[in-house]
Amino acid sequence: MAADDEHFREFVDTRYMDLLRVAYHLTGSAQDAEDLVQAALVKVMRRWRRVEDPMAYLRRVMINQHISSWRRYRVHELVTAILPERSTRDMTDAVAERHALYAAMRALSPRTRAVIVLRYVVDLPEAEVAATLSCSVGSVKSRASRGLARLRLALTADAPSADAPPADAPPSTSTSAAAQPAPDGTTRMTGATP
Repeated sequence: MAADDEHFREFVDTRYMDLLRVAYHLTGSAQDAEDLVQAALVKVMRRWRRVEDPMAYLRRVMINQHISSWRRYRVHELVTAILPERSTRDMTDAVAERHALYAAMRALSPRTRAVIVLRYVVDLPEAEVAATLSCSVGSVKSRASRGLARLRLALTADAPSADAPPADAPPSTSTSAAAQPAPDGTTRMTGATP
């Protein structure tokens, strides 16, 4: 029993950050990710002797736990902290992009989010994702395809169009406007919309 406890402690020491990364991508919140990892570790600790592939088993437990908690609590509270000003380079764009990505990820269903996280964050092959989620490889492929399409759509909807003028640009006049000399010697614009 003591050997199992020691093995479990070593596993947690070496793989905790990997588990936390997966949980963060599933939940989108550092606090929820820590709670999810802790709950999964407590569940797995009881059966540690019988677990053959601990990382795969823990990922499965975290995904199941997250899906069941998502079903219970559809309204999700997002807690943010106000960061102090620091004299470092401006990370505003990176933070905004990351925030947009996590918001788009939260809009996905939990199973689709699990496929995206396991396939593209953890970098598991489709067969292993299918085994983890107890579904077919085809289901993994279709969920990944639809999930990526929804993420692209959500992220490009927030980005300004390449054809759109900058926000601080003055209003443009019609392209058919032309300067015409008036009989009194002044110049008038013709064809311009008022």
